[in-house]
This record gives sequence, structure tokens and C-alpha cells, in this order.
Amino acid sequence: MNESQHVSRQFDDDLGALRTQVLEMGGLVETQVAAAIEAYSSGEIGSVKLIVETDRKVNEFEKTIDDDCAHLIAKRQPTASDLRLVFGITKIVTDLERAGDEAKKIAKGVRRIYEAGQMPSQYGIGVRHIAEAALSMVREALDAFARLDAELAERIIRADADVDTEFKSIVRQLITHMMEDPRTITTSIDIIWIARAVERIGDHAKNIAEHVVFIVEGRDIRHPPKGNRA
Repeated sequence: MNESQHVSRQFDDDLGALRTQVLEMGGLVETQVAAAIEAYSSGEIGSVKLIVETDRKVNEFEKTIDDDCAHLIAKRQPTASDLRLVFGITKIVTDLERAGDEAKKIAKGVRRIYEAGQMPSQYGIGVRHIAEAALSMVREALDAFARLDAELAERIIRADADVDTEFKSIVRQLITHMMEDPRTITTSIDIIWIARAVERIGDHAKNIAEHVVFIVEGRDIRHPPKGNRA
């Protein structure tokens, strides 16, 4: 193996290690979101501490991956598709970190509700359904990144509209609850904030999918012209 082949092999190894780190970080975020959803349904608020501790690990991953990307750019000076991958990774880890923050918000909202002696299920609101949809988006976005699958990424982007619509429906229902019975205001507001956090997780999964399209095809589809929007 000559020197250029050796350098190329090392560069490929570095890129592979970066992708593995992103998927490990994504697995932690998935765990956070799933645990927060389960806490909402079960009232097991003991898991809130674990979710917060996991968030610290997610933050550490973000810092490490960002540093590794910076070193890789400085040392290897990647071009074209490799540079898109490195830049895409820096954006993906930011969205993963923010999705983890939203999971932490859900957990803290759940704790407030249950510690106040309330039960979210009494409100008949479909937060669990929208949360499962958002979690599925996160899983599929990570799968799209792992396989660099632009077609799957575009399906995830389209799915975000359903989550947004369902979030708006939940807010309308809770406003009705508050108008009919002012005693429900405090818990209703907490549930709205939880639903909003779930909707934001879906947004971050959509963002990740958009970054995958950019990595694979070099197309930036984050801000389409108004005439091209759905």
C-alpha cells in the first residue's frame, strides 16, 4: 500500500468512526424520548432523573463529535461529498442534542403533573399517539443517515406535517378544557408544553432528514421557494 492509499484508508476510517458516534448519540436520544413517553403514560417519575442524566451524555457526545469534525477538516481537508458528510454531521448532532433537550422538558412536565396529583389520561388527549409518531421519525431519520437513504429521508420530511396537524388539534382540545373548567388550567398548560416538546422532536427529526438529503444529493431543501411548498 502506497502513502496515498494509506492516507485514503485512514480518512475512510475516520469518517466511519464519526458516523458510528452519531448513531450512538442518536441511540441515547431515542432512549430519552422513549423513556419520557413511557413516563407520561405510566406516571413513573423516577425515570426523570435517568432522562436528565442521559441528557448530559448526549451533550458530551455533541462536543466530542464537533471537535472530531473540526480536526478532520483541518487534518484531511475533505472535498465534495466527504465535506458535505462532515458538515452534515455537525448539523445532525445539533438537532439530536436539541431533541434530547425536548425529551428532558417532557420528563419535567410529567413530573409536575403527577406530583400535583393529576393524571394526563383524564384529559383524553392523544399526546401518546403524537409522541410515538415523533419517536418513529427520530428512528427513521437515524436509519436514513446510517444508510444515506435520501428517499427515506424525504418520506420523513413529509410525515412531519401530520405531527404538526395533530399538535394543533391537541392545543384546541386543551383550550376547550380550560374554558369549560378553569381548575384544569395548570395541568392543561403542562400538557400543551409537553405536546409542544413532542412536536419539536418531530421538527428535529425532519431537520436530520433534510441534512441527509444534503449529504447524499448536495441539495439544500430546508427553505424551498414559496411556490414549491406543500
